[in-house]
Amino acid sequence: MGHRSTRIAAGHSRAPRPTAYGAVVHDATWAGDARAAVGCAVLLLGLLFAIDAVAGTLSVPRAGLWTGLAVLLFAVLWPARVSVGRGVLVSRGLLRRTAVRTDRLVSVRWSDGVAQRLVLSDADGGRVEIDPKVLVANPPLWHVLDRDARTGAERGLLRCGERALRQIAARVDRETARTVFKVSGLE
Repeated sequence: MGHRSTRIAAGHSRAPRPTAYGAVVHDATWAGDARAAVGCAVLLLGLLFAIDAVAGTLSVPRAGLWTGLAVLLFAVLWPARVSVGRGVLVSRGLLRRTAVRTDRLVSVRWSDGVAQRLVLSDADGGRVEIDPKVLVANPPLWHVLDRDARTGAERGLLRCGERALRQIAARVDRETARTVFKVSGLE
């Protein structure tokens, strides 16, 4: 099997290739989050239609407005699908796809803002923002990323971000221990 290069918003990068990088690990919680986004949008649309119908004010322009509002909510809530293979992490959103070479990371930092995001940047100019909850909820995904980040640090590429990586590692370990205790009945 050959490889194919995928054009990414921040430049050229490789898509995860199971044959070259080993197994590709996907976000196991993505499907549930996607269903929740669809459900919230449909629920909002149904409620708005019902309220307008009961009030006797439902018209074609208002129905279009409510549909547009539901579509906007859907777009805001749609989760990015994160996958990682040996050497690359890809985040696929509703409208864009970004990738970063995890074995060539130069920076890992927390973004400023309301929603906490982990910003990964590589030596090739690739940049990905991901929700840290994705890593905490998917220890296999985190372990592939951590292994590759350590490779970059050993090569002297990772200039900043070891503290952020330690913080994520502690959160993953804490959640894993909590899950083990819950499954074993000790919590």
